[in-house]
Amino acid sequence: MSQKLQFSLFKRLLGLIKPYRKLLFLAAAATILLAALSPTRPYVIGQIIDRYLLRDKDPNMLLMGSILVLIMLVSEAILQVVGTYFSNLLAQSVIRDLRQKVIRHFMQLRISYFDKNPVGAMVTRVVSDVEAITEVFSSGIMDIAADLLSLVLIVLFMFLTDWQLALMTLIPVPILVYATRIFAKAMKSSFQQERQAVTKLNTFVQERLTGMSLVQLFNRQKKEAAQFEQINAEHRAAHIKAVWANSIFFPFVELLSSLSVAALLVWGALQASGKSEQEVSNMFGQLFAFVFWISQLYRPIRMLADKFNVLQRGTVRAERIFAVLDEHTDVQAEGNLTEIDFNKDLIFKEVNFAYVEDQPVIRSLNLTIKHGQTIAIVGATGSGKTTLVNLLGRFYEHQSGQILIGDTPIEAIDLKTLRRHIAIVLQDVFLFSDTVLNNITLGDPSISLQQVIAAAKEVGAHEFISALPDQYGHQIGERGGSLSTGQRQLLSFIRAYVYQPDLLILDEATSSVDTESEFLIQQATEKLTKGRTSIVIAHRLSTIRSSDRIIVMERGQIIEQGSHEELLAMNGHYKNLFDRQYFNQGL
Repeated sequence: MSQKLQFSLFKRLLGLIKPYRKLLFLAAAATILLAALSPTRPYVIGQIIDRYLLRDKDPNMLLMGSILVLIMLVSEAILQVVGTYFSNLLAQSVIRDLRQKVIRHFMQLRISYFDKNPVGAMVTRVVSDVEAITEVFSSGIMDIAADLLSLVLIVLFMFLTDWQLALMTLIPVPILVYATRIFAKAMKSSFQQERQAVTKLNTFVQERLTGMSLVQLFNRQKKEAAQFEQINAEHRAAHIKAVWANSIFFPFVELLSSLSVAALLVWGALQASGKSEQEVSNMFGQLFAFVFWISQLYRPIRMLADKFNVLQRGTVRAERIFAVLDEHTDVQAEGNLTEIDFNKDLIFKEVNFAYVEDQPVIRSLNLTIKHGQTIAIVGATGSGKTTLVNLLGRFYEHQSGQILIGDTPIEAIDLKTLRRHIAIVLQDVFLFSDTVLNNITLGDPSISLQQVIAAAKEVGAHEFISALPDQYGHQIGERGGSLSTGQRQLLSFIRAYVYQPDLLILDEATSSVDTESEFLIQQATEKLTKGRTSIVIAHRLSTIRSSDRIIVMERGQIIEQGSHEELLAMNGHYKNLFDRQYFNQGL
């Protein structure tokens, strides 16, 4: 990363502080006062030793001086508490805003973005990456400013006290600066490697835990564990690289600090040689102050290197987060129409779509669905059935042609408005780790429990819900793991029913359920489709015989359409599908 890019990222990070200027001021004021007070204390102690302990030997003034030092120590402690509290409050406020901003941005992206990016990587952005930036605001920026001010004041006090001794004390500093640069480069490299390793770890763990049944079914435990061991080893290597750099650098700083103190003591011994007792006494307070200053001098330099690591880590993570926030090619474009009559025909005109360029999935499709009709779509896997649903809900955007509700293109309709009038029941029902009630209402307070119960009775699911331990308050576990496939599907039907959509889409809703559940779902389908425009994507042809019209698709095009009887009479593709499903069953 170039210095220009680093500065740009850092400037952008600082821009996040704007809403919290008061917290910044309080934290900065406490930190700066603390940085100014700490180097002053050794000077005061040195003066007390020289004047009131060794030279004048004035007990009253010695007591006053001691009280002054005590007040300074207490003040430093108070400033430390105030600075730490407000800097962390600032950091957590900024991080809260940033995390919300990332989540909101994710929610605006098209589904195609999530097709291209692993869930584990996105979790890393929201959790680990954002958390790593916390230290930039809680300690990084504040401490660097304080340490720089402290360094300036320490050097100033040294030169005002004895410029020759100050020069001798500062001799190792250029060596330390050079070592710090080498250390910073090593840390940057290790942080980048660690960042990549963390993403790999999160992605691997998330995917394997989600697909654990598949791992166990195909006896992949040992192979997956071996793969994780390799990824984990990469993370360990990157982390150890950072630890190795720290283990060399910080002892080196301590060594230089000790050498400076040793040189100071040797200089003191040489200066004391051949001098009177009074002259040696006059040097004692000065030497005492310099010992303190050397300790205070090297601590900020050491801490600066450490805080520089914090900035490096934060900048590296910020680069990834801002890359997400700058992702606009996949942002869902919203229409502005919020008032529209959905009681009109649904029209597809010369619609073309491809998930991958030059690999069309929908080809010049034309279809008109009259308001209130139930249309069934059948076809082999990959024929484009589900893709039509995705285009209609604007989860993906068609490349050419038009999809209209009456005369209004769906892209001109506000997304919230469009999706509020559409309900989709998928084959793979997603349920949250929450109560039955919340999974049906999706947290919408306008839908009452009484409405949900009435809908459940209409759909035929009230009986099984009532048998659950806490009925509608029952916690169903992650992805509804405590329910059968048929029960999960029935909950999705209730969810669609309570929202009373104008357009209902059932995407192979009965393909994975048992016969008993299929009967209940068939009844629910009749309830839901009555009086509204419905699209039923079906695998079992028995579920679509009563449809107003059946569309047969192949390779993204409509090859046949008509009623069940009309399509059988054509003796074409639909007839072949029907015979393959039912001939062996004697139907």
